[in-house]
Amino acid sequence: MTTPATADHITRAHREEWARVVAGLARRFGDLELAEDAAADAFVAAVEHWPREGAPPNPGAWLTTTATRKAIDRVRRDSQRGRKHDEAQLLVDDEPRAPIGDVDDDRLRLLFVCCHPALKMPSRVALTLRMVGGLTVAEIAHAFFVPTTTMARRITRAKHTLATARVPFRMPSAADVRERLAGVLTVISLIFNEGYLSTSSGDAVRVELTAEAIRLARLLRELLPDEGEVAGLLALTLLIDARRAARVSPDGELVTLPEQDRSLWDRELIAEGHTLVYERIAAVAEGSARPGRYQLLAAINAVHADAASAEETDWRQIVALYDRMLTVDASPIVRLNRAVAIAELHGAATGLEEIAPLAGALSGYHAFHAARADLLRRTGRLDDARAAYDRAIALAGNAAERTYLARRRDDLAAAGSA
Repeated sequence: MTTPATADHITRAHREEWARVVAGLARRFGDLELAEDAAADAFVAAVEHWPREGAPPNPGAWLTTTATRKAIDRVRRDSQRGRKHDEAQLLVDDEPRAPIGDVDDDRLRLLFVCCHPALKMPSRVALTLRMVGGLTVAEIAHAFFVPTTTMARRITRAKHTLATARVPFRMPSAADVRERLAGVLTVISLIFNEGYLSTSSGDAVRVELTAEAIRLARLLRELLPDEGEVAGLLALTLLIDARRAARVSPDGELVTLPEQDRSLWDRELIAEGHTLVYERIAAVAEGSARPGRYQLLAAINAVHADAASAEETDWRQIVALYDRMLTVDASPIVRLNRAVAIAELHGAATGLEEIAPLAGALSGYHAFHAARADLLRRTGRLDDARAAYDRAIALAGNAAERTYLARRRDDLAAAGSA
């Protein structure tokens, strides 16, 4: 007797198979919109049939077959597409697959198409969440705090841009894959960052976004196991997400790293992140690779995770890693983070000297003013610290962070009285 499928069966199938189904259809028909619509039709059919008939032994095959039939039906109903595809071509999937080295997975092609340089970064993020992540338009709109109609237009324009540019559904050539991969990693990183310190909603952390970013990083790691920066990004997201339970107080205030209850950190995620970091360290030691930005950031976070308490943090090692980072990414934000680490190693006054040249480049960045305020407080310049806190609060986009900064500013009054 067939056991009826539950909502959990369908949800799991959607999470595991959506990208595979959409990617297969996109390669076959060369049309992202058709692929998305047909895949959605297939999952609607699953909702109708599986609770009554039971989940099939191979849900992915069932969904792919159903989605393909739905796509063919849509093409047949479209007279314009009907002139482009004859029935024999549609019924037999005999298109030769373009070689892409050691990896030949439609999901990887789909991810690279969604992150194509022809699209602006917000469109890349939205299209990736929809086509690869399987989030609904409403979920993506909610995640970025925009109306659903606005997000729907953004995704539609992105698909039309790719169609107009005749972007082929294939991996980039070996010559430019590294450049394109950097864009893919940036998209995943942006999704994670928006979830971990949300700037577009009242929630301090958007777990659905951090989880989706980690899932995408895992997928990329599965498909490109030899890419060091892919491993670095996955390790970075795991090590940061491991601290999530300790990051916000019950009152909704941000809890900074030195003040966090480290017993709340997820040790399994930390162990997995450490394994990836050690793997990359071994590769570098063998001379087979040079660490990139994400690998170095992961290593820095691994040092933090190693410390049993804030006081035991190996700041000398962190400064050395930031020194190495400057050879890869000498951006003002990297220099700011290095200055904060130097302040822990050599004192607040030295930290202030390090960040002073960054004032112009980071005048609109709240973290610069927050770091400067803390260093000013530690050197006893309370009035200057108060002004810096005010500026940081005005620029901060996260409610939990604003609450924390306001408390730190208000604590200055008590310090002044003392």
